[in-house]
Amino acid sequence: MAVNLREKIHGEVSKVVVGKSDAVDAVISTIIAGGHVLLEGVPGVAKTLLAKAVASALGLEFKRVQFVPDLLPSDITGTMVYKAGEFEFHPGPVFTEILLADEVNRAPPKTQAALLEAMQERSVTVWGETRRLPPLFTVIATMNPIEFEGVYPLSEAQVDRFMSKVTLGYPSIDEMVEIIDRLEAIEEWPVRPVVTREELLEARRRIWRVHVDDNIKRYAAFIVEATRRDPRVLLGGSPRAVISMIQLARAYAVLEGRDYIVPDDVKRMAHHALDHRIILKPEARLAGATPEAVVDGALDQVEPP
Repeated sequence: MAVNLREKIHGEVSKVVVGKSDAVDAVISTIIAGGHVLLEGVPGVAKTLLAKAVASALGLEFKRVQFVPDLLPSDITGTMVYKAGEFEFHPGPVFTEILLADEVNRAPPKTQAALLEAMQERSVTVWGETRRLPPLFTVIATMNPIEFEGVYPLSEAQVDRFMSKVTLGYPSIDEMVEIIDRLEAIEEWPVRPVVTREELLEARRRIWRVHVDDNIKRYAAFIVEATRRDPRVLLGGSPRAVISMIQLARAYAVLEGRDYIVPDDVKRMAHHALDHRIILKPEARLAGATPEAVVDGALDQVEPP
């Protein structure tokens, strides 16, 4: 695989997405690591645009489902339809490679749960028959953090299925001007595939050949342990959190053409792997504490090797 894989993908995505380099790195690393992404941000910060651009640059099939209160599980997974004297399975939009679950917290828990098996097992069971999803199946779910009316909070089990959380903030003044200048290009959609499916699958295989020094493993474990010892935290990072952090770091190393990870790779992915898994004590939330501040404290507290 070409050493400049990261640059090639960024070159395509940046045709329509201005800035957000760290977010693009996190999303691509999650896909290579075989995980799922939770994109969080207020309306209008290019969550859907980023997901579509990454899918286009990777040459993957992309489908979007708008999560609404009356969405049914079968609207996602598919259902059996009686036709010509027999029942025939009609697959839902989950049978794709990149599934954008837009505003995932607007659907009721029963519908949110329809994604659980797909995300964890990469399969769907309908009428007792299990059907496999494509090897590169990835859920990119978006969520608006400021709305509380007409939404259903994701369960802890659902949140934990996401390997990474990517928070998109407002662009700078210069970036907003550049966005205006690119409106016509965005409308024409110039993003083209620069990676083949075989290259992506090979990247996933390469992850297991990326060397992780024992000191770096311990560094990641100490960071997660520090979140659990924080007095503001009710529930800190789990073993799945440290696994996610290491796998994301490995994937980023593959993106850069390296066969080893360095402490900065772990630091780069720490917030993406940990922020959504940390539950604060009610009194800490009222005092203004945030999961991001907890992770920052852990990174400051633990000395890198």
